[in-house]
Amino acid sequence: MTVKTLHIPTADGRADAFAAFPDRGERCPGVLMYPDGFGIRPVLREMARELAGHGYYVLVPNLFYRHGPAPVIDLPEHIGEGTRAKVFEQLMPLIEAHTVERALSDADAYLRFLTAQPEVVDGPVAVTGYCFGGLLAVRTAAAHPGQVAAVAGFHGPVGADGPDTLNRLTAEVYFAHAETDMTPESLGALDQALDAAGVTHTSEILPGTAHGFTMSDTDAFDAAALQRHWDRLLPLLGRTLAGG
Repeated sequence: MTVKTLHIPTADGRADAFAAFPDRGERCPGVLMYPDGFGIRPVLREMARELAGHGYYVLVPNLFYRHGPAPVIDLPEHIGEGTRAKVFEQLMPLIEAHTVERALSDADAYLRFLTAQPEVVDGPVAVTGYCFGGLLAVRTAAAHPGQVAAVAGFHGPVGADGPDTLNRLTAEVYFAHAETDMTPESLGALDQALDAAGVTHTSEILPGTAHGFTMSDTDAFDAAALQRHWDRLLPLLGRTLAGG
């Protein structure tokens, strides 16, 4: 397994990032992985390495590079209820500053960089994201129809931009929602919007889960839900990406 620290040229400077990919010497499909709002940290590196081990080049950018290199703020090793509010007090200005325009400009740069890497096979890519990164994944896929073949979002506000964004999707979609984030009625409305968009999709609420269930460094972590994440994500990538 190779893990590299990288810098991605963007319209506003250079975004620090890291990539994980197999050592086997063959080109592999590219996956852009957006972190959650807490950003790049050991758990994201673990998840990227896990995905890369299945035969993918995984690129993970620092979403908040305009404010400094990752980690942009000091994070505790475990983000529990006692520290979560203080952490979000620091993060919310960064999240609010990451406008749609900035997100789409960065997405262009990230995909251009990803597809230019010599280890990445020609063809479509996939985008996956967690929490706020799930929304960024949807925005990226909607802005790059034809180039993004699969989009996945986990415990994220994936429908926050409304039908106009969902209607531009051509990628196959998988969304997993925390029970604390999504009601059955809201899930039904999201499914109706995805049906209207004409995309192949699976969108589900994972019973008993809280927001952030994939992240092992938070109180929300749910090991069974993380496994469900892999059980859904890997087949999605396998059937949509050449060589997956």
